[in-house]
Amino acid sequence: MPSLNISYSDEEMEELRAAAAAAGTSLKQYVHDLSLRERQRLQFLRYATSWGEQHRAEFDDAFPDEVPPAGRPRGAEAA
Repeated sequence: MPSLNISYSDEEMEELRAAAAAAGTSLKQYVHDLSLRERQRLQFLRYATSWGEQHRAEFDDAFPDEVPPAGRPRGAEAA
């Protein structure tokens, strides 16, 4: 089975050990699961973004006061 040998600073290792202990799992299992969770998170974000883009017109029609002004980047605060 493939494996990785990853180097961490002492501070990073301490943080990982603390997180694994808080999760009630071994350090090895915690780091393994963390990498899989990141892959799942990215897959979810791709799907959610795609779904949002597909339904943008419906949202804009239902909530016309929420349509951002043209030219303003999405997510930007009003100046």
